[in-house]
Amino acid sequence: MQTSMEISAAAALQQRFSDCVPFGGDDNWADHEIAGCVFKDARLGRRYAKLLKRMGSAMGESIPLVCQDWANTKAAYRFFASERVSEADILGGHFKSTRDRFAASSGTILILHDTTEFTYQREQPALIGSTKSVNSGKDKAGRVRSHTICGILMHSSLAVTTEGLPLGLAAVKFWTRKKFKGTNALKKKINPTRVPIEKKESVRWLENLTQSTELLGEPPRCVHIGDRESDIYELFCKAHESGTHFLVRTCVDRLAGNGAHKVSDEMDEVAVKGVHRVEVGDGKGGTSQAVLEIRYRRIRVLPPIGKQRRYPGLDLTVIHAKERGAPKGRKPIDWKLITDLAVGSKKDAIEKLDWYAMRWKIEVFHKILKSGCKAEDAKLRTAQRLANLISVYCILSWRVFWMTMMNRATQSASPKLALTEMEITLLDNLMRDTGRNPAGPKALPHYLTKIARLGGYLARASDPPPGNKVIWKGLSRLTDIELGAIIGARLVGN
Repeated sequence: MQTSMEISAAAALQQRFSDCVPFGGDDNWADHEIAGCVFKDARLGRRYAKLLKRMGSAMGESIPLVCQDWANTKAAYRFFASERVSEADILGGHFKSTRDRFAASSGTILILHDTTEFTYQREQPALIGSTKSVNSGKDKAGRVRSHTICGILMHSSLAVTTEGLPLGLAAVKFWTRKKFKGTNALKKKINPTRVPIEKKESVRWLENLTQSTELLGEPPRCVHIGDRESDIYELFCKAHESGTHFLVRTCVDRLAGNGAHKVSDEMDEVAVKGVHRVEVGDGKGGTSQAVLEIRYRRIRVLPPIGKQRRYPGLDLTVIHAKERGAPKGRKPIDWKLITDLAVGSKKDAIEKLDWYAMRWKIEVFHKILKSGCKAEDAKLRTAQRLANLISVYCILSWRVFWMTMMNRATQSASPKLALTEMEITLLDNLMRDTGRNPAGPKALPHYLTKIARLGGYLARASDPPPGNKVIWKGLSRLTDIELGAIIGARLVGN
């Protein structure tokens, strides 16, 4: 659910965006993102550079269409299938660019963590693995049937400013379940709270927190954001050990104080500290206003009983934002957040709610992966090949997301922050300025709007800012136009 808390603070971002740009001038954006890559063979690096540029120019298209001929297509398949290529090799340069953008920015940076799954139809699903088991109905005898879904999972960590500008990925982990075991079945055999975190799939939350914190290099500036799946006591301790911060939505009513009561018992004693009004979208273009009652308290939180010898108690802040009344057509907002950050006022609590609301942006990033890059349409046959391909798609998706947010964040940035001279010239000639456009040099949003128009955006005065879909469609069309212009110039020159 998107609320007004998820809308970027454009005025604040206007002062900070110029330090977070991914590329500039005539440098190709792809060259910047692969500059830090290290492959086991230089030829693999050259092939990757070609692939990233080709795939960026035809986002969402198949490998044969992107490569245009059999020789390049076969080389692409060999690259993704190579045992000397991993997702770490492909994303290494992008991670370093994310670190550079982080170092150039200022203030708190949010690290958004989330898991998504990619589903595939295969004649040999064992080559990929499974993600979950689903109910298939009942057979003639009335017995419940189930089947496993073929696919892979990805846990990603996206660095964004507090105003919503994505700086890039800081960690990515792929995995697949060779043999699916349902969580409910496991709970019948063992108490999951007594299983060491290292033996659980949820250790990915700790691994990504560690990797992203070490990559960015300034733990106190980072706040790691996660949904209810990240409500893991070991994660709290790992953040404490690393000197970084966390803010997650809690779903576990943990032991508190001296262990004789729980967190909910203490929160029931807390009076409402203030109210906060937000606009809530209904998913159909409409909005309504919600009034949230805000409570918060610093509480001594204890680990589960089975882990108290290994992990210490922590002083944490619990924030509870609950909507008054029962809204029509949707569930009422009821957020219970837990963080190591101090909250001393209603203003502080609202700030943390705004930060948690930014978590929605990583879902947008995953949507671009699936809808823009069409990652689930890939025909590669093994999990490792698909992971390599999706890693390339991650960089393309980030670029589209960055351009979309830059268009909303600033009104005065130079177009050379994102576009080459040729692209600027082509856009100037393709779409003449209207009377609404002021005379003189044009800023980046002016050209990003033109790119969106190539993707189907109407740019009417009453239209909202262009979204990711029209941006990625427009970029693909602009690349085709640029290629035609280059070939045309050569033909005229001859």
